[in-house]
Amino acid sequence: MSPNKLGLAQSLKLSRLIAKRDLSAALDSSIAPVVLVASVLLVNTAFMNGFFLEGRVEMASFFSAMPLFLAVFLPALSMRLFAEEHKTRTIEVLFALPITAREAVLGKYLAALGLFALFLAGTFAIPALLLSVGSPDLGAIFAGYLGVFLLGAELLALGVLASAITTDQIVAFIIAAVPGAALVLLGDFRVKRVLDGLTEGQSLGSDLAALVSPTPAFEEFLRGVVGLPALLHLLAFTVFFLWTATRCLDRKGT
Repeated sequence: MSPNKLGLAQSLKLSRLIAKRDLSAALDSSIAPVVLVASVLLVNTAFMNGFFLEGRVEMASFFSAMPLFLAVFLPALSMRLFAEEHKTRTIEVLFALPITAREAVLGKYLAALGLFALFLAGTFAIPALLLSVGSPDLGAIFAGYLGVFLLGAELLALGVLASAITTDQIVAFIIAAVPGAALVLLGDFRVKRVLDGLTEGQSLGSDLAALVSPTPAFEEFLRGVVGLPALLHLLAFTVFFLWTATRCLDRKGT
């Protein structure tokens, strides 16, 4: 094995160890499990109420409500990742080990992604219910869940960046939630229409939505289309936020 490959293998191993440590610590705490259970109950109950009123054997309403919900929910999962380490100064112990900022960011991101995956698993009761009462479009459900996962991955990466640049969890939550919600809302057709109307002869809202908002890409998945441009858009911003978090930690000298 070449030194580069060996180094990459060791780097990934360290990231997995950090992910395992952080995920275990989160699940052993009294906060993360409560937040996860409460969130799962909230979204499941909201869907069930609408389902029994309308009787539609599909999940379009569930997926459509996810972007704004995730913009607020996911920062609660990511806010403590680095902010708590900085506050308690355990970040110095972490980086006293042969661990780089890149490995720490990836490891903590994977831990948060694991918590998000547990949340999504808790919502599988919804497609199970639909299958028990009818014949839902499983392709559309799969595409919807994939879109939700990729959107959540981007918003979590933004949360990692927010946690990396502050020592206060509440500040990290706000830094992630406010821009995250703004990015999501930029893709809303009503917001686009208002912004387009502010610039006569130009399409400011539509251009911003296409460039920076994850919503148009997410909506492609809701239409059952797993297209490469939408996939690359969500992944590109995820990588950008994680890269920026790594650079911020490097500049802090950790």
